[in-house]
Amino acid sequence: MRLVNDAIASHGVASSEPPSEKKNVVAGQEAAIRAIDGYDAELRDINKKIFDNPELAYEEFQAHDNIVALLRSLGFQVTPHAFGVQTSFSCEVGQGGRVVVFNAEYDALPGIGHACGHNLIATSSIASFLGVAAALKSSDGGGGGPGRVRLYGTPAEEGGAGKVRLLEAGAYEDVDACLMVHPGPPVPPPAGNVDGRHGCCAPSGAAYARSLANNKFNVTFTGQEAHAAMAPFQGRNALDAVVLGYNGVSMLRQQTRPHDRIHSVILDGGSRPNVITSFAKTQYYVRSATLREATALENRVRACMDGAATATQCEVEYEVHDAYADLRPNRTICSLYADAMALPAIDSRVVCDFEHAPPLPGSTDQGNVSYVVPSFHGGFAIPCPPGAYNHTKGFTACAGTGEAHKLAIDAAKGMAVAAWAILSDEAIAVKVWEDFRADRALDERESD
Repeated sequence: MRLVNDAIASHGVASSEPPSEKKNVVAGQEAAIRAIDGYDAELRDINKKIFDNPELAYEEFQAHDNIVALLRSLGFQVTPHAFGVQTSFSCEVGQGGRVVVFNAEYDALPGIGHACGHNLIATSSIASFLGVAAALKSSDGGGGGPGRVRLYGTPAEEGGAGKVRLLEAGAYEDVDACLMVHPGPPVPPPAGNVDGRHGCCAPSGAAYARSLANNKFNVTFTGQEAHAAMAPFQGRNALDAVVLGYNGVSMLRQQTRPHDRIHSVILDGGSRPNVITSFAKTQYYVRSATLREATALENRVRACMDGAATATQCEVEYEVHDAYADLRPNRTICSLYADAMALPAIDSRVVCDFEHAPPLPGSTDQGNVSYVVPSFHGGFAIPCPPGAYNHTKGFTACAGTGEAHKLAIDAAKGMAVAAWAILSDEAIAVKVWEDFRADRALDERESD
């Protein structure tokens, strides 16, 4: 198995570790992979339990309890209902040294279950945690070396901003790296791109991919009810304000950039046709490449709403929800993962292209974590028929297959090897933080 120190030579990091320390790095890799293979029956069981019992944001009580029970049955101490969130948990192994966290998502979508494959995300993060825990136990001749690994239960990714709650509770304050992976369908490369560099999950996965920031808010219009037939002139129609604002946004899209996204839905549009609607409510998601750009675009959308309120003589109010930051993957961690996936013991090569990967059109609260600590959010492809994209019933069926489980486990091994490198190699850990600080400094300069 190739030394991690050699694998990062392309990063310009020269290892000063003695041969005995390098052997410890390799021994940890091997111990992590063996442990993940050894827990396959338990991992398949927890994957099936989560998939068969889909639960919505902050209602993932079965998933929470089943994962906590699994970890306790394997001898780990677990903190249930962690960070003031009833469906979150925390589990830590090790002492001193650096801290690596794996995030486990397990919420589902209304009506279509695990159409985003969070059962696979949870399974892969649990597997990685078990692998690194075994590596810690086996290091330094079995006496255990410095370093800690944690598994966080991170509920409510689908719109509930669960990781934001954990950030607010200080869950990531002492963390040196945070990792997770996400499934998707195979994405064919665009014409003329035969190597598949641009696909998020082509050919078998991607180590590096950014996502869009997502600002979310509700808009409420309040007008004046009236009889729609007898005295419509006495009314001020809040539904008209919603429609006028919607049409204004539709025109605005002509002047937005290709990566910008604006979506909306009417939450309340009135009760009866013969009553002028005095109250109407709509919700908007505004996405762009960065939080700064999403906020600028949100202001343009709000201008459409304000104009609609003026035209209809309605009052307008805004209710802001937690924003999802754009994902800022740590390049050193991405490279470590890509190198790990190419090891003979895993043999599931992934793309790691820093120059040509455009932001993925989706959003995740892992982006918020990536603004605070060095983070990784890789993608792996699972077999799906054409058109079975995330957030569809077709993808739900794909996420429950045995092949999808196997691919999630392959990704888990890659994450475990990368995480072990961060814990056991000082030079790698330094480079991870250097990359993080450089990225944050670049973002700050671009914001000026």
